[in-house]
Amino acid sequence: YCVEFKTESLSHHCALENRPYARWMQYLREGHTVCVACQPPAMNTDTHRCSGDGHNADGGKILHWEAVGNSQCQGTWKKIRQLEHCSCPLVHSFIFT
Repeated sequence: YCVEFKTESLSHHCALENRPYARWMQYLREGHTVCVACQPPAMNTDTHRCSGDGHNADGGKILHWEAVGNSQCQGTWKKIRQLEHCSCPLVHSFIFT
């Protein structure tokens, strides 16, 4: 499954990232919708959920995220909806880890 979030805030450290494999962090923006896929091995085998997916969060709850590979690139987002069949666009698509 996938979860759509609206990015509420992010640290300035995301824009400073310039390592080739992590340049995607430069493109994160406040107010953008991002789509995050929940797949193994991040998916818990018992619950079939990914940690941090906002399962019990309503649309108004602020949730925290952190980029893998740069713990200083972090921020907050709000869950928009969960999609049972992922249809994430190629841009602004991520995977839970």
